[in-house]
Amino acid sequence: METSNIIIRAALPSDSHYAAIITDEMQSSAKARGTGIAKRSPEYIESKINEGKAVIAVTSDGDWVGFCYIEAWGHEQFVANSGLIVAPAYRKSGVAKQIKRKIFDLSKEKYPTSKIFGLTTGLAVMKINSDLGYEPVTYSELTDDEEFWAGCKSCVNYDILMSKERKNCMCTAMLYDPADHFEPEETKEDFKQNSKLYERFMKIKQSSLLSIFRKKEGGISVKSLLKIFFT
Repeated sequence: METSNIIIRAALPSDSHYAAIITDEMQSSAKARGTGIAKRSPEYIESKINEGKAVIAVTSDGDWVGFCYIEAWGHEQFVANSGLIVAPAYRKSGVAKQIKRKIFDLSKEKYPTSKIFGLTTGLAVMKINSDLGYEPVTYSELTDDEEFWAGCKSCVNYDILMSKERKNCMCTAMLYDPADHFEPEETKEDFKQNSKLYERFMKIKQSSLLSIFRKKEGGISVKSLLKIFFT
């Protein structure tokens, strides 16, 4: 896929007309993967664009390519880079990684002292985050802002999240702490060396959670798995 004509930049108010396309693709992508996603309306995406808290990728001809936005929680102590989505024709082209880098830099610029975190069910996103300096963490290290967790209500896995008292779910939590973090080259190398373990961890975790949720018994905690695979 030709990517030389793709422009990746901070979104502008004039980009608001892409909002419906973006939300439609978010839902289609989640359905195709069979995974959960917090539902966002076109109006919500528009608000992020107008606030200057989003990154968009478009072709030089004006076709939409990709998108991601910023959310701040817990009185701006935490920041999430959410809603990363790339148009089907441009997936596996490296665009997602470029968007993540741009939104990561924008987050640090707007919220220099905030912890940046993410939740993902995908190994590819986990790798991108590792390249930026994120580390896998337990849910207890994320924001306790009720509004953030309320955003998970539209996710197909919300019942699992609540059954685990918001301490665990299908997603893997990752965190970048500007006050205490490894350099990107270190986390990138760590992921490269342990990618098979990360993949195994995610599969075991998701299988265990589904089993617990269905049978209401037994299982291994995410904290135990993180200790096994990430230390």
